[in-house]
This record gives sequence, C-alpha cells and structure tokens, in this order.
Amino acid sequence: MQINKKVYINNFSSISCAGNNNTELFTAICEKKDSISIDKTYLEDKEVAIGKIKSDKEFYDNLLDCCNNVLKNSNLENFSNTFLIVGSSVGGMSQTEEVFFKDKSYENIDYKKHAIDAISYKLKENFKFLDDVSFSTACTSSANALGYAKEVISKNIYKNVLVIGIDSLSYTTVCGFSSLSVLSSKPCTPFDKNREGMNVSEAIAVLLIQDEVQDNSIELCGVGYSSDAHHMTQPHPNGNGAIKAMQNAIKDARISIENISYINAHGTGTQANDSAELNAITKLFGNTNVKVSSTKSVTGHTLGAAGAIEGIISCLVLQKQLIPPNKNINNLEDTNICFPREVMSEDISYVLSNSFAFGGNNTSLVFGLTK
Repeated sequence: MQINKKVYINNFSSISCAGNNNTELFTAICEKKDSISIDKTYLEDKEVAIGKIKSDKEFYDNLLDCCNNVLKNSNLENFSNTFLIVGSSVGGMSQTEEVFFKDKSYENIDYKKHAIDAISYKLKENFKFLDDVSFSTACTSSANALGYAKEVISKNIYKNVLVIGIDSLSYTTVCGFSSLSVLSSKPCTPFDKNREGMNVSEAIAVLLIQDEVQDNSIELCGVGYSSDAHHMTQPHPNGNGAIKAMQNAIKDARISIENISYINAHGTGTQANDSAELNAITKLFGNTNVKVSSTKSVTGHTLGAAGAIEGIISCLVLQKQLIPPNKNINNLEDTNICFPREVMSEDISYVLSNSFAFGGNNTSLVFGLTK
C-alpha cells in the first residue's frame, strides 16, 4: 500500500460570526473587526460574549450552501466518490434543545438528529457519499478530521475527502463552559495578561481534500498528536503536550522548526490554555522568527469546528502571503515571540495551526505551499 502520497486542500467554504464566506472571514480578521456580540439570553442574570452567525438562513441550510459552494468550484460532479469526515463537539444538540424547550418533554426528540453523526445523517439526505465517519474529541474534533483525511489519502485509500468542521451554539455548551468559569463577558483577549476568558461561537467549515494538485492548492503537509493526561479540562501548565503535538506535526511534514513562518495559535483567552500554549511556543520556537496570532478574538472559539475554520484561515494566509494580527493584545506576557498587532506581508512557505482540547488531547497541523 502506498503511504506517502501528497495531500492537497483544493477547495473550501465557510460561515462564521466573522463572515458569511472566506473573503469576509479573512477580511474581518485582518481588519480586526468586532464580530463578537453580547448576549443576555443563554445565562440567567449574566451577560456573556458569544459569536453568532449572522444569516437569515437556518443553520443546516448554511451547511448545505457551504457544501454546494465547494462542489460547484471543484472538479467533481457530485460527492458519490467522496469520503465524508465530520468533526463536531455537539452534533445535533441544538435541534434537541429546540424540541425540548418547545415541548417541555423528551418524547418527540429524534435520536438520529441528536448524536454526533447527526450532521452526516442530515447531509446524506441531500448528497450521496462513498462512506462517512464522525469525530467528537471536543475542541480538536475537526483538526482530527483533517488529520484522518491526510492519513486515508496518503495511504491511497480514498482520492477525495470532504472534511466538515461544524458546531452550532447551544445552551448546553454555553452553560457548560460557564460552570467552569471560563467565559468572558466581553470579546476575548488571547495572550493578554488581563484576559478574562473565552467566547463560545458557532461556525461551519467545509474543505475538499484530494490526492491531485490543482491551481491554488495548499498542501496538508503534517499532522501531530499528543495527550497530556494531566487534567480533565486544563492542559499541562508547562505545555508539554502542546510541544509534543507541534514537534510531531513538523516531523511528519519533514521540515524543520525554522521553516514555520506563522503559527495560528489555539489561543482561547483562558488563563490556563494561553499560559500553557505560550510556554510551549516559547520553548520550541524561541530562537526563530516565527509570528504568532490567535484569530479567536474575531471568530470566537468555534469548539469542534475550530480546527477546520482555522485550517481555512491557514490556507488563506499561504495564498495571500499575509500574517493576521492579534486583535486585543494590550499587555502581552513576557516572551521573545512576535505577536503582531497589524497585518504583516511576508514570504510564507509553511503555517502551523494548533488545536487543543479537554482531556489533554492535542492536534497540530502543518500547511504548506505546493512545490
């Protein structure tokens, strides 16, 4: 079995609180637009900042639009020869909540529309796929979906893979993170000393990954995994797991640390995550010229969709040769790493994107220009 085929991201589509398409998304990040809104409906007697998609369409209609956009701009007539991989932390939970709050009962809840594979269940009503699998590993869900796509294409198991990172806002997730006291009442400020917490957000990201290069392709070069096994909801404070994931991704890409020009940090804005990730990046990249930013100050934390939406951002960074700025850093922790406040134009060959999750599971991805 061939195990070294190159893997290419040939098309992608997205919708998030930062924009209804890829162009709006990247523009919002580069222009540091205010995309996060203050909400009073999810928590009693408490305001919380969230990232809500601004669309007149239903959530699943936006998903279908993203899939159709990718298909329209691809070399495929349909998805019948495509393997579907979905990464989501909540699946159809928002649909379950809608039924429950309406009926005040569980009787009319459809379990097929609740589970993690509710997304693929819905998509298969509109498209035919070769097969499908769903990942739910909290905030690394779609990063792991991308990693699995790389594996099955590089091993020549599939030629076409559609990766979907998706999570909708739900009371369960907002209240859950509130119970951990990690939510911010204002737009988050990743890596700022005075950070208050994270912004729960929703997003849809769809990427077509194939084994043949096309115009404007971005190569998915490397994937690295690790597990802290330190704490259920907090990373190892020294960033041990993050370091290992980044090292594994760079090794898999067969490049050196010095080849990475930009890191799209996990950067949620919580005390524990930012401190651990900053420690990890400083230890690993302290002697390089790498630039680092968290785009969650604009997109919010899209949970299971984060790996895929930030995978799209990483592709756009490479295509446009622009490094996104950090939106809300006023008082950076002491470090010799560059956290740009404004857009930077630079020769960029490789981008590293981090996704870290509860249970200490970590995934790093390396994206590169095609050669």
